Amino acid sequence: MVRFFKLQSFQSKAITLNILSIVFFSIMVIFIRKAAENLHILEVVFFRNLLAFVVMIPILKSTGLSAIKMNNTKLFFMRGFFGAIGMLAGFTCLTLIPLAQATAISFSKPIFITIGATIFLGEIIKARRIAAIIIGIIGMLIIVQPGVNTFSFGIILAIIAALAHSMNALIVKKLTLTDTPQAIITWMVIILIPITFIPAIPVWEWPSLETWLYLWGIGIVGTLAHFTWTKSYSMAEITSLEPVEFIKLPIMALFGWMIFSEIPGTWTWIGGLIIFISTIYISHRESKASNSLKPNDGAQEPKL
Repeated sequence: MVRFFKLQSFQSKAITLNILSIVFFSIMVIFIRKAAENLHILEVVFFRNLLAFVVMIPILKSTGLSAIKMNNTKLFFMRGFFGAIGMLAGFTCLTLIPLAQATAISFSKPIFITIGATIFLGEIIKARRIAAIIIGIIGMLIIVQPGVNTFSFGIILAIIAALAHSMNALIVKKLTLTDTPQAIITWMVIILIPITFIPAIPVWEWPSLETWLYLWGIGIVGTLAHFTWTKSYSMAEITSLEPVEFIKLPIMALFGWMIFSEIPGTWTWIGGLIIFISTIYISHRESKASNSLKPNDGAQEPKL
């Protein structure tokens, strides 16, 4: 397996790592759902960060503390704030709505990123990208079907999670100009430990042995997911990796069916595909615009 990976081209390695990250993230979602069966979701979020930090300690020892120096403290804490909202909303929605539906809604993040970049960063978007955003929103409405189905709290949380993660991506876009990926990942976890511990106090109970296994699984697999994801985006252009993202939907649909007996509806697939196509187009236009300004640039910074 290692020899096969070494023989791959640079681009193929990036795609392989991206697929691995998707598999790891999907497994983490299963562990989250299983842990939440016996432990309050607020505690699950806290332990996800605490145990992820424990897993990262050996890595920090090898890289040294200089690799995680903060150069923009304000942005780090803003990232922690939106990271907490995204994680709390995202984890909770996974316990309330089908996995495939939550995954399909998560495809809307690039749409929110584009809108946020226009509002907060002053970026200019043209008619084609505006049309792609509108199409993506239509795809989300197809999944949610307001007026047909009850607009559940889980769907609201899934949208909030997508919005929060989009704000996070915009912050990371600025942080990568001044700080290392190791610092961005490590301080995210460190800042989230106390933030997520406070709301967990009123519902605190010690996990059972079985739940501890799921929690450790979340910490370990989540760290592997972030590592492979970050590495893949540092090795290739975002436009070559975005098409791979859609395999999340069939993977999560398969896991949801096999483990939780969930069968995603037809509209979830249709809406997810529409959102995905619109985000691919947005990513393509952004990459094209970036390349026209910086023709000699390499791969874009990773989205953490």
